[in-house]
Amino acid sequence: MRDFTITAYKSLLTSLKDAGYPFVTFSEYLRNKPERAIMLRHDVDDRKLHSLEFARIQHEMGITGTYYFRMVPESFDEDVIREIHQMGHEIGYHYEDMDFAKGDPDKAIRLFEEHLEKLRKVVPVSTICMHGSPRSKYDNKDVWKHYDYKKYQVIGEPYFDIDFRKVFYLTDTGRQWDGHKVSVRDKVPVYFDLSFHTTFDITEFIKNNKFPNIAMFNFHPQRWTDNYFLWIWDKGVQYIKNLIKFLIIKLR
Repeated sequence: MRDFTITAYKSLLTSLKDAGYPFVTFSEYLRNKPERAIMLRHDVDDRKLHSLEFARIQHEMGITGTYYFRMVPESFDEDVIREIHQMGHEIGYHYEDMDFAKGDPDKAIRLFEEHLEKLRKVVPVSTICMHGSPRSKYDNKDVWKHYDYKKYQVIGEPYFDIDFRKVFYLTDTGRQWDGHKVSVRDKVPVYFDLSFHTTFDITEFIKNNKFPNIAMFNFHPQRWTDNYFLWIWDKGVQYIKNLIKFLIIKLR
């Protein structure tokens, strides 16, 4: 069976539901700090309609997630954002303003303010999350070395406001769940002695009642499709991207 398909995604959600996990948005987690919960985070980097499909699937299953939108045409779409919000999902800003500003923090914060306001004119926003911008030499999180996002009525940013000693973090970066070797910036401290390669590995582990009590999944929905030809294309493109990112990491 092929991984990174809508079928595989639904199977993962079903296994989590069957195991009795409650689903919370990132902002709900920050406010309530549950002892057992799943956070479904989605970085809407490209193919925004894939994220809309994810949101609809979750809505049909009675599940909520968090969706982070960039300020680029491939991601930002007011109609898509509104529809996802109206289904009960959380919307956040997927910021990359240090990259836009070529590393100038003063220019970056002005862009951040402008972009956050633009998104807030569409839906409420209380959390943000950096975009990795792997090909850029600038780390978008570095703007917070100079400024404080909480002054903008932002209650959290996953890379700063989650205690990863308590929260197990899984990301599909690199089109694999153990892609840390080809991840330029989507990395967190590792405190859990767990590693998975495929979605099916995760699903089986959940069914065996071994999965941690609290976890955040980070999905990039543009990678997930049941369309065979698009799936083959994405697999080839991601292979090349992973080689490039591996070289970037080595050179840095």
